[in-house]
Amino acid sequence: MERFRADGFDEFVAARWSALLHVARLLTGGDRQRAEDLVQEALVKLWFAWPKVAEQAPEAYVRKVLVRMAARSARRRWWGERPVGELPDRPEPGDVSAAVAERSRLEAALALLSPRQRVAVVLRYYEDLPEAQVAQALGCPVGTARSHASRGVARLRQLLSDTVRPVG
Repeated sequence: MERFRADGFDEFVAARWSALLHVARLLTGGDRQRAEDLVQEALVKLWFAWPKVAEQAPEAYVRKVLVRMAARSARRRWWGERPVGELPDRPEPGDVSAAVAERSRLEAALALLSPRQRVAVVLRYYEDLPEAQVAQALGCPVGTARSHASRGVARLRQLLSDTVRPVG
């Protein structure tokens, strides 16, 4: 039974881990630790459902689990972290590239969106899913999903344009 269940699961995880982690990171507003926790929990759920979804759409199943868990997690007030007086690792000055800075800026802006807008924007524009699949993942009508995505993109434009200041 265990061998049957594992057929293809390891390959799926190896092939899709980084993409799933990146989606989860975007869904959590850039929090890598929460994103890793989300992906691990989603993969545990996938493991138990693997015999049913392996031949159908495991990627869609995991994505839906990630969206639901991210939404549930966003409603929680505390995730178990405790503040400390001093950060353990300080970045070296000048070691951040422009690409990393831009990605961090985008993740910070995504974190300011409502959870449903964030999910709609990430699934629609990062994952390039059709509006119907975004609506299905959100559990709402297509028009509502379209509205969440539109408002999320408009808010991102506003947030990102506010931080750009002309030189001179």
